[in-house]
Amino acid sequence: MNNEPHKTNSDLIKDIIIGMSDGLTVPFALTAGLSGVLNTNHLIIVSGLSEIAAGCISMGLGGYLAGESEVERYEIELKRENSEIDSVPNLELKEVEDILIDLGVEKPLSKQVALQISKDKNRWADFMMKLELNMELPAKNRAAKSASTIALSYLVGGFIPLFPYIIFSNSKTGLKVSCIVTILALVIFGYFKSKMTGQPVVKGTIKIALTGILAATAAYFLAKAVS
Repeated sequence: MNNEPHKTNSDLIKDIIIGMSDGLTVPFALTAGLSGVLNTNHLIIVSGLSEIAAGCISMGLGGYLAGESEVERYEIELKRENSEIDSVPNLELKEVEDILIDLGVEKPLSKQVALQISKDKNRWADFMMKLELNMELPAKNRAAKSASTIALSYLVGGFIPLFPYIIFSNSKTGLKVSCIVTILALVIFGYFKSKMTGQPVVKGTIKIALTGILAATAAYFLAKAVS
């Protein structure tokens, strides 16, 4: 029970990172590329809004399907584990003992603990799911929560590179301001992502910022070359 809040928070952070990473990078590259060939902000704004809408739906749907797959996989493995407990209980009991021994429990005691666990089939199956298969029961409504979090994070991230084009009528000014605010946002995001995931802060921050900068630069010069 004590691990559930931690797991829920980890899932939330993971979904925010997924949505925000693409939300900052893809619209930034798109608007930068368009500003290389367009002098009016109207088409840039319309294209940017369309991409953000499509990205929210696509990323959100992907998060939902991933969450559903996680639940389905857990249910399949749990059903298989229950079936094995019914069909080959001695073998499953031996596996419990082996797991306990690997955890440092002495062999005579591991037998007693295994027998105690086996008295409750649900507890037995849960033990095997967690310690043999390293699978946790997905949180309630995991798929829906994941989809909404990813989509909202993408929406927030996407508007950061786009809003300067809404404020300024000149596309070149919009591009300059968009580059400044988006790179700053990428640096801040990279810093917090590195802190949350335990990665080296400087390396993680530079990696995130550089990815966005390279994507936008490539899109800008590619659009210039094609035009």
